[in-house]
Amino acid sequence: MRAWLATPGSLTARLVAHSRQFRVQKLRQAIAPCLADEAAALGLARGRRVHAREVLLRCDGRPVVYGHTVVPLTANASDWPLFSALGERSLGSTLFYDPLVRRGQLEFARIRPGHPLLARVHAALGEDGPGIDAGAIHYARRCVYRRRQGLLLVTEVFLPEVLDLTNKPVANIKDCDTK
Repeated sequence: MRAWLATPGSLTARLVAHSRQFRVQKLRQAIAPCLADEAAALGLARGRRVHAREVLLRCDGRPVVYGHTVVPLTANASDWPLFSALGERSLGSTLFYDPLVRRGQLEFARIRPGHPLLARVHAALGEDGPGIDAGAIHYARRCVYRRRQGLLLVTEVFLPEVLDLTNKPVANIKDCDTK
């Protein structure tokens, strides 16, 4: 899993390169309570509400990464101009192709059963979904991005199916505006 976790550029660009069909499936985007560890990463007080977005990144129809993005409510449209209108488009067009965006340091974690983020992954995939093992540890990474005065935290939980992509030939290299 290390090679996927440590991808230095756009994860989506790498997923596109290792699949014939790539899709961002938006699950939810709304104001929601911030998880305690996310609040700490953003310097927010516990229990604060944020703009939250949840997506599944799918390669050839199979979910391979669960994405969770949070933006403090104090951010405005000039900080993250496209965030509210992304729909099923990728966040990468804002993050990797905007010269005003600064990427922070990647943080890595093993998410153990019982973590609230893992509960969201299970809910997104359904209890009988692919890669679901109630006792499994999932690997994740997260990063804080800065644009003007705004902060944005992206967490990506890697599903076991992502490992199946490593041996696929590069079949779909194109200019990618996704993450």
